[in-house]
Amino acid sequence: MTHTLTPNPQISPEKSSQADWWRSAVIYQVYPRSFMDSNGDGIGDLPGITQKLDYIASLGVDAVWISPFFRSPMKDFGYDVSDYRAIEPMFGTMEDFKTLLEEAHYRNLKVLIDQVWNHTSNQHPWFLESRSSHHNPKADWYIWADAQPDGTPPNNWLSTFGGTAWTWDNQRQQYYLHNFLSEQPDLNWRNPEVVQAILDVARFWLDLGVDGFRLDVVNFFTHDPSLKDNPARSPNEKRPDGASANDPFFSQVNLYNFCQPDTLDLLEPIRQVFDEYPGTMTLAEISSAEDTILTSSEYVQGDNRLHMAYNSSLMSDEPLSHSRLYEIIKRVEDLFGDNGVICWTGGTHDFPRLRSRWRKFLIDDEFSREAFDHMFAALLVSLRGGCCIYQGDELGLTQAEVPFEKMQDPFGLAGYPTIKGRDGSRTPMPWRQDAPNAGFTTASEPWLPISEDHYQDAVDVQDQARSSLLNKYRRLIAWRNQQPALRQGKLELLPNPEPLLGFIRHCPDQRLLCLFNLSPMPIHFDLSDYPNCEEADEVDFTNRRYEDTVELPGYGVFFGKLS
Repeated sequence: MTHTLTPNPQISPEKSSQADWWRSAVIYQVYPRSFMDSNGDGIGDLPGITQKLDYIASLGVDAVWISPFFRSPMKDFGYDVSDYRAIEPMFGTMEDFKTLLEEAHYRNLKVLIDQVWNHTSNQHPWFLESRSSHHNPKADWYIWADAQPDGTPPNNWLSTFGGTAWTWDNQRQQYYLHNFLSEQPDLNWRNPEVVQAILDVARFWLDLGVDGFRLDVVNFFTHDPSLKDNPARSPNEKRPDGASANDPFFSQVNLYNFCQPDTLDLLEPIRQVFDEYPGTMTLAEISSAEDTILTSSEYVQGDNRLHMAYNSSLMSDEPLSHSRLYEIIKRVEDLFGDNGVICWTGGTHDFPRLRSRWRKFLIDDEFSREAFDHMFAALLVSLRGGCCIYQGDELGLTQAEVPFEKMQDPFGLAGYPTIKGRDGSRTPMPWRQDAPNAGFTTASEPWLPISEDHYQDAVDVQDQARSSLLNKYRRLIAWRNQQPALRQGKLELLPNPEPLLGFIRHCPDQRLLCLFNLSPMPIHFDLSDYPNCEEADEVDFTNRRYEDTVELPGYGVFFGKLS
């Protein structure tokens, strides 16, 4: 195979080969439908990702996480899998995936792929057999239950996509559970045959050379077997982080439909498989949990559970205030400790764009908004653990307004107009400002429209501007990769008053003071408690220094080297 470009200069082969590389990994998430279209059909694909691997490598990240590209009826755009070992033709072929994998590894990029193990498509052969009778070999591979005496569903559980979580099957004369679309029946993880079949799928992809999995909604794997009703949520009762105030799914306190204790026992055989493949890892998505940080920590504690977890603690509509951030970081430090690893995540394909979530809390000043974006990028790469950047967030893309007639997301279509859905964060990447469809596709129209606002933030525009957010991310990640304290160190929160968030990252080789001004006004910090503190060699943030006092501008950042 001919390799056209050089490997990523920010990641040395020595670093990428470390067995525990994932502990401080910077991961870039690709949503294939919207990343790059190579064949002009308006939909992104695997060859399109391969074409843009040099862009991903230029960010300096450790790994790329690719959302589902498996055989699927596409009722939920790939999260309804009908064949775990086959490529959906719209995305390419198995050879295309193998090429992508080889080219990524040539550039010292790890490759993580989504695995959707909570449910399958209702077109999966397993489900077609399971629904055929009460006594077939796969009869107990899904969650089946009889109707109540009046014919209604077994209980009051709701689907995250709206309505009841149960669908009546005329063929089997029972209800089946689906926590998501009715076309996504839940697998029965209490059946050892199901677990073994899933582990066989894991080995299939690990044998091909993938470096890890992002595990979709892993906390949904089991439910309360007695099928108790969930209690109603009182109007004043707090909703989970990231939950929309208008989402009917959270009108209940979801005590019994997921987040069950025995799910933790199911993680051990998964981890055992990964232990057979040194250097591979699992990234757990913790979704919709009442306490996302606590649940995340439980899924990664010790050597017999998963490697990393991310959650929605930074994905709510609340402002990114000092008190909120301090409490989140403190709880992560207290609950994760040295055994568990969090993946800090400000956005994914399931949440509104982070810039739009927080922009409404900022003063209406472009300079302050830009400074805030740069400050958040610095915070993300400074926290202990790994971090994930969703495609387009490094460009500062805003949430796109997709008109109803162009909407594709079943969640948005079902909830419209109260819930706009996820299309606004899934619109195609803008590669070139002056190209039709921003260079994403040569088709007359992409699968989702590209926001007019996104053209001005295209990659080619930001490539040329040293002060752009894209180049800020590149420099920050490159700098992080050279700092032992950020890659390996512990974190010590400082009791600074609002609006200054501060912590020290430290390891035997280095101590770094990290300060973040969470206000638009300049603030001063007394460095007298830190003798011989020198400004770190991260040159992008400008601060004034008056002997033992440093002045941080609005949304400013200070990194100091401590003796």
